[in-house]
Amino acid sequence: MSVTKIQSITELGEIKLVGFRVLCPGDQYIVEIPKASLRLSERIIEIKQVTNPLHQYGAFVVKNECANEDGYWIGVEVNEYEEIPAGMVTLIVPSQKYAVIRHKGANDKIMDSYNELHKWIDDNNYQRLKNKWHLEKFYSWNDHENVDVEWFDTISK
Repeated sequence: MSVTKIQSITELGEIKLVGFRVLCPGDQYIVEIPKASLRLSERIIEIKQVTNPLHQYGAFVVKNECANEDGYWIGVEVNEYEEIPAGMVTLIVPSQKYAVIRHKGANDKIMDSYNELHKWIDDNNYQRLKNKWHLEKFYSWNDHENVDVEWFDTISK
């Protein structure tokens, strides 16, 4: 059983991520993102200044305006960039306002939670900013039947 909860409207300050960029055909993200997440888990000890090793972040722009924004970034938050490990990338997500929902349950029910969030945004007269960075904060990601993720959908009034 999946549980979703609209938590709030929140504003997050700048977030610095270190990890991997996943760039592949659209139908392959469901396969490639978990692989990158596992690789990140295996190599997290190489990353300096990690704020919380128990959380992974996904970042993406829904409607990217340039090639540098295409794809999906999976990373961990760091206080500062220091000696980035070979093969890894950095990404700065600027301070933004988000509508937030948390999904706990099966991976295949994630789209239901996304749809609920998008409906809530519309019902409350917010506008999704599809050309800005959106975040996914993973608390638990190893068991596809019991995923725990918070979505931060960038919005404005």
